[in-house]
Amino acid sequence: MSMKHVAFNFLTQPCFMAGLEKKSQLLQPLEKTTVAYHEAGHAVVGWYLEHADPLLKVSIVPRGKGLSYTQYLPKEQYLFSREQLFDSMCMMLGGRVAEQTFFGKITTGAQDDLRKVTQSAYAQVVEFGMSEAVGQRSFALPQQGDMVMEKPYSEPTAELIDQEVRSLIDAAFQRTHQLIRDKRDMVEKVGKRLLEKEVLDKADMLELLGPRPYEERSTYNNFVEETGTMEDVFLPDGMKNWNKDPGA
Repeated sequence: MSMKHVAFNFLTQPCFMAGLEKKSQLLQPLEKTTVAYHEAGHAVVGWYLEHADPLLKVSIVPRGKGLSYTQYLPKEQYLFSREQLFDSMCMMLGGRVAEQTFFGKITTGAQDDLRKVTQSAYAQVVEFGMSEAVGQRSFALPQQGDMVMEKPYSEPTAELIDQEVRSLIDAAFQRTHQLIRDKRDMVEKVGKRLLEKEVLDKADMLELLGPRPYEERSTYNNFVEETGTMEDVFLPDGMKNWNKDPGA
């Protein structure tokens, strides 16, 4: 699995966003309120996370198979740090945590979010070597449709992987829960405005929440510039003239 493929799977918007608007799909009042606060949770958590993608739109208008969606502008990059992947997990958990915080119960609305969070956590531990306990090892995760005859690691390692994945998801959940508690009034503002307008864009979020506390980066070049490296980011010094005649 390439890093580009991982970016597509794990760093995309938390909820379904494909399909045409379904005016005939009416939500019951309590369902609509739950969906509004669920999406508000995604939006607010992403707004206050340093490595979250810039928000474009949040909607509670049913589209396709989904009841709502939050749309983000992905960064143009292929390499992701552990901090970026962790922030993405927190952002995806924002909807579930908002449901628990405001209604004291959970619904099936977070199923797709939880699937992506679980996939991301396993990828970090199993493929990317981002777990100190498992170490600098990488095992290929099975793709959909693959026949898995046996695991490429021992049973003790499998148990350790499961423990690390659970610990990573629990840490993301706790951080998200704290953020939702700290920004509870902001989530309520966005949730109520969603119930009024049904669709909010970035201008609405700026009005409700004020400017994001972090500068938005949209390209890998911007990320490298912040490290102080202003040279060519694609070729090291020794390779910049690789295609030129040495005698010239």
